[in-house]
Amino acid sequence: MNYFLENQEIDMQLGIGLVIVLVLVALAGGVALGIYLSRKQVENYIADKPVLDENALRLMMSQMGQKPSEAKVQQVLRQIKSQQKAASKKK
Repeated sequence: MNYFLENQEIDMQLGIGLVIVLVLVALAGGVALGIYLSRKQVENYIADKPVLDENALRLMMSQMGQKPSEAKVQQVLRQIKSQQKAASKKK
């Protein structure tokens, strides 16, 4: 009888340990998945709606003392977009 009770205690301890391990693994997986999905969402948002638009770039150039011609503004915007694409391909 004593042997049977000891086995039940061991089984109970293993069951509790397994539940704890599974909860921790699920928690870690959820955190990792959440970080991955939020990072992708931010990348897509920035790709669709860039932080710098033409008006902000013109204002920034004029504050730096440069005359913001249309050609120069478009050139800088193209450079920014190409750098963003290169950075996204690196990852």
